[in-house]
Amino acid sequence: MNKKQIVYFSSMLFLIFFNFSTTAQVTLEKEVKISDLGLHFNGVSRSNDRESSDNGNANAYDFVFGRSISAHGDCIKTFGNYVFMTWYRGGKLDRHVMLTRYNTITGTMATIEFPHRHTGFQNRWWLGESHNTIAVGISPLDGSIHLLYDMHAYSASRPSNGTLSNDYFRYSYSVKNTASLPDDEFTLDKFVKNSNESYKHLRMPGAAAQSEFIALTYPKFFLNDDGELLMYMREGGNNNGAYKFTKYNANSSNWSDFTDFNVLNARNQSGITHNWGLYGDIKYENGKIRIGFQRRSANNNDKYQYQNGVYYAYSDDQSGATGWKNHKGEPFSVPLFDADKIKVMEPGDYVQGTNTSSISIVAGFDWTVTENEDVHIISRVRDNQFKVTKNLHTYKPAGATDFITSEDFAGAEAIYTAGKDVFIIGLTNTGRVFVEKAKGGTNNFTRVYEETSGKTFDHGQIYIEQGKLYYYLMEKGSGNALPLYLKIIDLDIPATDPTLPNNITIQAVGETCVDNNNGKLIISAAADSNYVATVNEVEYTFNQKKTIEDLTPGIYNICVAVVGQNYTSCSKVAISASETLAAKINVSKRSAEVSVSSGTAPYTVLKNGEKVLQTNQSNFSIDVNDGDNIQIKSKEACQGEMLKTISLLEDIKAYPNPSNGLFELFIPNEIQFINLEIYNIQSRLLVSKTYPVNEGKVQLDIRENPNGIYFVKMNSKVPVFIKLIKK
Repeated sequence: MNKKQIVYFSSMLFLIFFNFSTTAQVTLEKEVKISDLGLHFNGVSRSNDRESSDNGNANAYDFVFGRSISAHGDCIKTFGNYVFMTWYRGGKLDRHVMLTRYNTITGTMATIEFPHRHTGFQNRWWLGESHNTIAVGISPLDGSIHLLYDMHAYSASRPSNGTLSNDYFRYSYSVKNTASLPDDEFTLDKFVKNSNESYKHLRMPGAAAQSEFIALTYPKFFLNDDGELLMYMREGGNNNGAYKFTKYNANSSNWSDFTDFNVLNARNQSGITHNWGLYGDIKYENGKIRIGFQRRSANNNDKYQYQNGVYYAYSDDQSGATGWKNHKGEPFSVPLFDADKIKVMEPGDYVQGTNTSSISIVAGFDWTVTENEDVHIISRVRDNQFKVTKNLHTYKPAGATDFITSEDFAGAEAIYTAGKDVFIIGLTNTGRVFVEKAKGGTNNFTRVYEETSGKTFDHGQIYIEQGKLYYYLMEKGSGNALPLYLKIIDLDIPATDPTLPNNITIQAVGETCVDNNNGKLIISAAADSNYVATVNEVEYTFNQKKTIEDLTPGIYNICVAVVGQNYTSCSKVAISASETLAAKINVSKRSAEVSVSSGTAPYTVLKNGEKVLQTNQSNFSIDVNDGDNIQIKSKEACQGEMLKTISLLEDIKAYPNPSNGLFELFIPNEIQFINLEIYNIQSRLLVSKTYPVNEGKVQLDIRENPNGIYFVKMNSKVPVFIKLIKK
């Protein structure tokens, strides 16, 4: 059977963007602000006071567990030329669910606001809950978007007051092909409503019973080599939890029954004395579904305070339903009940403590597998009895029989792979991004990238695809609404597999002016190989890039085949007709907020005839003064331009209005004096006077005049009239 990826792309305009680089081969390509309003928990921890009421302070968001909620969890994915990011909008009284899509080619963003909000700890909205992340997944087979909200193992009876009895599981999903719609069509109405006209669903469509969606936490999406979207979550609690996963069927838009990796209530099985849960991850690495975790036993009398051990396994089945083996290649069946069958090593053996609950193994655990099949696992063990902490790197080079554990490791919170290398990526003590790299199957990490200036960040989430690092970050700051940024960093890893779902990207260049018929298609492949592109039944051969020029606006059917392999990627691409520049300019205080709805970027902004800005962003702001002449041009002169003379007084209001003749005008604080003329309904001038502006207000007194309608003329560079009613 031919393995075919069906991907739909919207019309896109070709833009030039600038690269920012360091002296190393790893380079920063872009830094993009996503929002100024990412929700953050800036109050105090209430982990020991979970019944507390609201602190009454809208500027201080108390929390349970951790401070991070935006740019946290499985919140970033790529699809074609797009990056998708979920977040909550701050501050504390807002909390709305948000989905932003960034176009890496055009530099434009489209954001969808959902009507539901961060729920808080056990539905106490005033207690921030760091588990309530929003996972995002994209199906490359049908272009649908899927969102899962971590409700931290809630059920109809948890919380006990029943307030989440119809809301303990939250899932949102779009109709097909939504992921690549044009920005103006990327809207909330593309998501499927439930019977109550809400976008939250209490289950995922498919054959699984409703009981399968109870008490779930830690959602994550991933793709297999066939481009199929899978999701896994943990069912149950910390020392009696089970991982379960399900696969999306792009033909039926349904999800399969769940596959349980391990069992709840393991002690009911012969030879198992204690229940156990697991803390780790299911990932799809190097052609296989894999699992790595640390076990948390219900035995409270051993030396381990929380987790112990390092466990790893993989499946030769693309669905993960069968074919499971431990690191030695020994098969086992799922659901697993005896974790020792897949145990790799014990971090507790590297310290001396023996007292009950003296050994803490919590943070610093992660794992990855390179394309050469080098397995790398990191862990951290703290001996509270002897006050010793050790960072461990356990790895097995490709072809080796046994793992090697090194104590010569600085430690990290996560480890990643791209190609044949492994990476440690994170933030320095000063809050700036760094990247360390080692050849797969070794412990020789070298710092290859470090930022020494610019913004500093509090935390972030990493996604790596086709040798690119997508780092979704929250800037350091105060308050419960902080800026979110996306950094795109080239890891200098050449792509090698031409059959990966995101290998082929197609860029459509729209017609620049009416009837020019100068559209273009730019077909690019990340991996160097021999390709044949069929565009509306015309064939073109290329290796990594092909540009087809002088095309008329319209829909083009494109299929790209890899020569010598049973793989074809097909898409429909629209080349747009020429458009005119259209924008809205709203003035607030001394800032003009510009929103461009059509026109070719980059946009050039002139103020009083002088260039002040050139940007690819469709939404931006500039500082203005009263009377400034603003001119906005697109890349193409034939698309026209926007002109506006700024009046800081155009939105001035009088209060109260109507009144008994005593009015207050609210004036921008930057203005100290203002000339006003007052006319009656017959246009007779009654008053012409320069008034002082006190704390942004001017008082007008026409109480001695008859009742009726009057007009106030403000003599600024752009005259403004206000209607007054005296009664």
